[in-house]
Amino acid sequence: FYLTPSQVNSILKANEYSFKVPEFDGKNVSSVLGFDSNQLPANAPIEDRRSAATCLQTRGMLLGVFDGHAGCACAQAVSERLFYYIAVSLLPHETLLEIENAVESGRALLPILQWHKHPNDYFSKEASKLYFNSLRTYWQELIDLNSGETTDVREALINAFKRLDNDISLEAQVGDPNSFLNYLVLRVAFSGATACVAHVDGVDLHIANTGDSRAMLGVQEEDGSWSAVNLSYDHNAQNEHEVERVKMEHPKSEEKNLVKQDRLLGLLMPFRAFGDVKFKWSIELQKRVVESGPDQLNDNEYTKFIPPNYHTPPYLTAEPEVIHHKLRPQDKFLVLATDGLWETMHRQDVARIVGEYLTGVHHQQPIAVGGYKVTLGQMHGLLTERRARISSVFEDQNAATHLIRHAVGNNEFGTVDHERLSKMLSLPEELARMYRDDITIIVVQFNSHVIGAYQNEE
Repeated sequence: FYLTPSQVNSILKANEYSFKVPEFDGKNVSSVLGFDSNQLPANAPIEDRRSAATCLQTRGMLLGVFDGHAGCACAQAVSERLFYYIAVSLLPHETLLEIENAVESGRALLPILQWHKHPNDYFSKEASKLYFNSLRTYWQELIDLNSGETTDVREALINAFKRLDNDISLEAQVGDPNSFLNYLVLRVAFSGATACVAHVDGVDLHIANTGDSRAMLGVQEEDGSWSAVNLSYDHNAQNEHEVERVKMEHPKSEEKNLVKQDRLLGLLMPFRAFGDVKFKWSIELQKRVVESGPDQLNDNEYTKFIPPNYHTPPYLTAEPEVIHHKLRPQDKFLVLATDGLWETMHRQDVARIVGEYLTGVHHQQPIAVGGYKVTLGQMHGLLTERRARISSVFEDQNAATHLIRHAVGNNEFGTVDHERLSKMLSLPEELARMYRDDITIIVVQFNSHVIGAYQNEE
């Protein structure tokens, strides 16, 4: 099934979103110029989610990608709730009191976040009251715990992740008299999601990661070339420290069954995630909740079975690993992406493709053909194509779209092959998932002048 270039473009651009940070008095005072984001589904419906928001009561910007599994319910809940938990964790005591007093007296609330959303980014209206009540309980506890100290960003991120996961678990245990909501909170808890979140404030960049999505920094070297710096570690079987951590948390007798076929208890790829109460609750609690839950839950095979060799839960945590990086003028952009991107592209290629896109400059690499036998005709074709690529204005207005085009359409020579792109994008739903995963990308562009000025002040 052959797609025309314009059909390919309309598929690729369907979920793209861009945000430019506004200038004040003709000056841009933020270390972030703006961001581009996009998603390409492989699952139907897509299980990935994305979020971006500006913190209104504290400084800073939050951006995140969320990769759901066993459905999209948990990724959806985390994408609309986590930033509120982070923002509340960062608020000073007086602001928390103001907010609580406003709720008490029925006055309008101070807005905490300004969301930057694509029209397709859904918010669940039905659960908003329940979600608000859980969040309010959290800030009431923060008020009671007031130590008078300013909150450390790292601590705030860790507390917010853990608290939201705890609330997801609690809401599912308590249930809800409204049967629709009851089923919703159970679906959220029994499905799972990984999260990779960035908080940018001035030159301070914090990445909080739970699972196997990734954050990568694009750095422009003095000679103009691009390099990639990892700002997160995958929490899976390929990470030796992570495997060790899991082993440390359980008795020696369980060691050989904890990680099988590179999966947690032989079942789960990520070793950290939100939700997934099948890997967190005791067997008694799982049975009690499923038995007292709505009928739809009993029809769901996934909720009924207990993982094999399940003796000392929890086996899974939502606690993030937090990495702090001080931005430098040569740090030009940040890429946050779900594993659908990293399965198809090496970070060094990602850095080069985005870097060249943002600067509009192609560094002429010698054409590499690997071990392929290439005829003169083919070589001529490659060179002609390269020339056409340089002379044509980039067809994408969005860096994330540009990256997805390469991730899905690159041939063995590292150039986008329209025929390959057309084939990959026209695969029917049931086949697409066999060839690739959902891909969600946010590309954040930094303001080198502002970062340089911050550095000089320091």
